[in-house]
Amino acid sequence: MDMIKKQEEMLFTKNVEGLGEIQLRSFDLKKDTKTIYDWVTRPYAKYWGMQEHGIDQVAKEYEEIVGHTSHHACMGILNGTPIFLMEYYDPSNDVVGAYYPVLEGDVGMHILVAPVEQKISNFTWNVFTTVMDFLFSKSNTKRIVVEPDIENNKIHVLNTKAGFQYLKTIQLPHKKAGLAVCKRQDYKNAITKNKTMNTTSNTSVLTEQIDHLNPEVWAIVNRNLIRKAISEFAHELILDLEIIGQEEPWTIYKLTTDYAEIAYFFKAQKRALDHLHIDLLSITKTSNKKEVELDALDFILELKNTLQIPDAMLPTYMEEITSTLFGAAYKYAHQKFDSVALTEVDFQQVEKGMTEGHPCFVANNGRIGFNSSQYHHFAPEVSTTFSLVWIAAHKAKADFHGTALYPYETLIEKELGADLLQTFNQKLTKKGLNTQDYIFMPVHPWQWENKISTIFAQDIAQQYIVLLGEGTDQFAAQQSIRTLFNTTNPEKLYTKTALSILNMGFMRGLSPYYMGSTPVITEWISDLLENDSFLQETGFTMLGEIATVGYRNRYYETLGKTKPHNKMLSALWRESPYLKINNNQSLITMAALLHLDNKGQSLIVETIKKSGVSVAIWLERYLDAYLTPLLHCLYQYELVFMPHGENLILVLEDNIPVKAIMKDITEEIAIFDHTIDLPEKAKRLHVEADDEIKALAIFTDVFDCFFRFLSNILVQEGGCDEAIFWKKVAECVLKYQAANPQLSEKFKQIDLFVPEFKRCCLNRLQLKNTKHMLDLADPVESLQFKGTITNPIAIYKVTNELKIESNHE
Repeated sequence: MDMIKKQEEMLFTKNVEGLGEIQLRSFDLKKDTKTIYDWVTRPYAKYWGMQEHGIDQVAKEYEEIVGHTSHHACMGILNGTPIFLMEYYDPSNDVVGAYYPVLEGDVGMHILVAPVEQKISNFTWNVFTTVMDFLFSKSNTKRIVVEPDIENNKIHVLNTKAGFQYLKTIQLPHKKAGLAVCKRQDYKNAITKNKTMNTTSNTSVLTEQIDHLNPEVWAIVNRNLIRKAISEFAHELILDLEIIGQEEPWTIYKLTTDYAEIAYFFKAQKRALDHLHIDLLSITKTSNKKEVELDALDFILELKNTLQIPDAMLPTYMEEITSTLFGAAYKYAHQKFDSVALTEVDFQQVEKGMTEGHPCFVANNGRIGFNSSQYHHFAPEVSTTFSLVWIAAHKAKADFHGTALYPYETLIEKELGADLLQTFNQKLTKKGLNTQDYIFMPVHPWQWENKISTIFAQDIAQQYIVLLGEGTDQFAAQQSIRTLFNTTNPEKLYTKTALSILNMGFMRGLSPYYMGSTPVITEWISDLLENDSFLQETGFTMLGEIATVGYRNRYYETLGKTKPHNKMLSALWRESPYLKINNNQSLITMAALLHLDNKGQSLIVETIKKSGVSVAIWLERYLDAYLTPLLHCLYQYELVFMPHGENLILVLEDNIPVKAIMKDITEEIAIFDHTIDLPEKAKRLHVEADDEIKALAIFTDVFDCFFRFLSNILVQEGGCDEAIFWKKVAECVLKYQAANPQLSEKFKQIDLFVPEFKRCCLNRLQLKNTKHMLDLADPVESLQFKGTITNPIAIYKVTNELKIESNHE
């Protein structure tokens, strides 16, 4: 079965602490009938009424259900193993509908849990609440209806615990049953009550939220972060390291802090681009010559003068460090797949399995604004899914913009579906409001509860904003946190929403004032790529940001449009990468190439092993797919992207890269060539820069911020010679230049073979102002530079000895 079909089957995902990931997928007659036959014919399933059935009878029953428009069957999967069967249906089209007055929004439900092989505490309750969560995740579900056999005492206990109210006993044709209903609020109240009453360490919700915080894990993640901090701060020439010895192949270093009595010692190897590969276990800290434990927060405080963090910013930076450690501890304690296993799973499983954020930033996983409960609901690594909140925004304050292929009516019907769209329109009509005066827009549930419902209270009161309810599709947060992947239907659009949490130097809002230009930029770049034969040959493409909606708050608008309060209520829709691939291709974010599991195993090394080709050949294919199109955009159009790992998706065939897909194209691109004519709304892309700065689009964003880490992993874990890595990079550049002699003058102007280039320092930016580290209106002027870095491919121009060799055969 191809990857797309696998993804489409998944209807709902929930991560249960101490148990794992429970998924709901559509029932598969071929795959599931044998399993279900084994379950329903056992004595424990007597209330299911199929104990005398043969397998053909069971198959026929479920063939009818699968083909029915108002009755659905799903399989529940725990960590890859089927654990329960669930059916849900429209009571008005079922026999039970004749025994009570069916209301709009009623959904009937049956559950059959797999036979017990090993008793697990609260197992059935977790299954039951997963089903309830799934059914109530659909905004049109108002009540859940059940009619269990009157003698089935175990299910009556579960029903009552979940908030069901028993209405009466009814005599159905096949059984005497207790009819019960559960409203959405009754279920929420029951869950809250059970969490409050549950005081055991295994089930207390408060304990579950911090169960990854223990001395062993905390020590590991603190050591990891200190290693990264020393390496990156030294790379940016913030730290002054002293060499105190040699222990081949290692050099022994001493780091003196702001306090003479406190010092750090470690072993490291110097790589290209001034990268320090530090031996993790060698790091020690002494205070008054006595070894003491490593503590990342102490490390920051001991170096706060050296780091030059403004006093006003220090608490916020330390909070980001703590939050980064909190997330790292969770990911370490709950690692589901090692690197070998990650080569077998799908795109979203890899996305959830990542342990590291941006490779350069030390405080790279702040997410300040989430409490521990919200972290467990909205962080990508927790593997939960959720519905979006939908509002109606009055056109007096809201604007929709779309490409020619995505006018408002087309997009909204595709996103909501005709039934939900009608329901939302009816809500406006019942309030006496004209549906033509409003634009429907999605809001992240955290944003609605924590920002919009209060900060926009005036507009809600005056019905400029009308709450419509939750959508029916389930979404999963990506590593970029505010970008949401549609898990119900992976071919549908990503939704990117404003999310006013502080993460890695920015409040993660979306400006309504930029939304108008987004589809224009998408169409302009699309035309550019589609009409460029060279780029078409590389397969390079992008995820178009095809529609936007932005809402303006006039109260805060007067204070300046760049204020975070003016970026709280906007959204954009981005194409799905599944629209860009064939059935024999798979997807992986490029960031995943830097992933190391808890044992230090590398995902890229395991991927190369599985591909069956050499490291050199794999690198060659990868560079063709990734670096070559970036070179062409730079030299042909002076168009540059922000091509870091999370902004780029690799398409693989047999675990070998065949093309690259760029995303985040409208906020993080620039055009240096002012002779290129742009549409009026896209003119903000023009940026003033000299040739040296233009070259940094490759030197900084590709070489220093990605290849520096990739090459280190391949050297350390993959047995690759560092010189081979950079030779392959040089070959890729020279091969492109040889194929495009018409651009020879550009190659001289923007020279990628200069001996050295400016050192761009990202952590210096964040340390200076961790709340707003970059002026997006003038990003070049905001950059921080310190010294230069030796160019690892310069030697190939100086010696003129490189022969462009191909390992493609």
